[in-house]
Amino acid sequence: MDRDERGRRAYEGLMGVRAEEAFDDVRRISSQMYETVLDGAFGGPLARAELSRRDREIASTAIVASLGGADRRLASHVRAALHQGVAPHELLALAEHISVYAGFPRALNALDVVHEVLQEAGVPNQPALHRVKLADHETVVAQKGDHGPAVILSHSLGVDWRMWEPVMERLSQGRRVFAYDFRGHGAAAGAPRPFSMDDLARDMGGVLDAFGVDRAHVVGLSMGGGIAQTFAVRSPERVESLALLATTDHPFASFEGRARSGEVDGMEAQIVPTLTRWFTAPALATNGWGVQYARELIRRFDPADWAAAWRAFRDVDVQGKLAALDAPTLVMVGEEDYSTTPEIMSGVAERIPGSTYRVLPETPHMQTLEKPDLVADALDRFLPADR
Repeated sequence: MDRDERGRRAYEGLMGVRAEEAFDDVRRISSQMYETVLDGAFGGPLARAELSRRDREIASTAIVASLGGADRRLASHVRAALHQGVAPHELLALAEHISVYAGFPRALNALDVVHEVLQEAGVPNQPALHRVKLADHETVVAQKGDHGPAVILSHSLGVDWRMWEPVMERLSQGRRVFAYDFRGHGAAAGAPRPFSMDDLARDMGGVLDAFGVDRAHVVGLSMGGGIAQTFAVRSPERVESLALLATTDHPFASFEGRARSGEVDGMEAQIVPTLTRWFTAPALATNGWGVQYARELIRRFDPADWAAAWRAFRDVDVQGKLAALDAPTLVMVGEEDYSTTPEIMSGVAERIPGSTYRVLPETPHMQTLEKPDLVADALDRFLPADR
């Protein structure tokens, strides 16, 4: 393969469009410049594998934005970044990052270009973020939708509200959807420790109070499902419906070991055992956004918060206490969930009379990050909406 062909292939691989189309105006004006760009850049350093294509496009977007005065080229790199799997919120965070190193004028200009490209691509706007003061700490609540029944989403241990982002747009059609960081996580990291499942349930009520919501459809995944159940036991009058995803109604003996491992071994040691419980082997191999997001959050987690969360979950005490709950209940498990298995989850469903039990095919523990469309479909059918 000659350098010219290598440049064309590298360009198409990076940018997702044919070089002849992208540089048609350059080729008409100067065939020499056209060849120089393809041969000198895309046929040379940009064709090499030391940096991944995703990393190259993040770097290119940041550099072009920081230089300023090249909006058309910046837009092409933003499109290429999307093509390489960079998430919209990562591009918005990149504009923030640029403000620190290149100043606000260029960062705000980059933000405008990113926004225009996202609109052009039909990407929905990001959820609105609200800072909310609870009894003894502050958290962040992401909101999608401004009318219809209220839905509150409680995430898994080790991540934050963004775990729900892949399903929030769909769920917000005719609903008000709230996803928040529970204590010890995300914006609520470092909240007073130790804490209990009752504390976490009170916090959920505090989030609803902050938005004037008396009754809500409560959805929780993994530890978030434990919080949802605890809230339903403590405040059944506030629960319109309950959706329990990949969770348990009783603690596992392993919970204390995971708490101690975070304290003794540190967070790097938690990455492999956690991700291999959460995701399928193909998802780990392709290393898409969901896996990268989960890995980064675990790596950054405060070991003290990690241990406190596992010890709170260790004391979950709801088994058999939802038998009288007068609210529709969905119990949903992934077919390939080896953490809260179908056997475990079917037991949860059996202990809640009248509940609906559903198994998602080829789905692991971290349902929303690997199979968001299946989760969104199931929840959209279960939850009422104003259409």
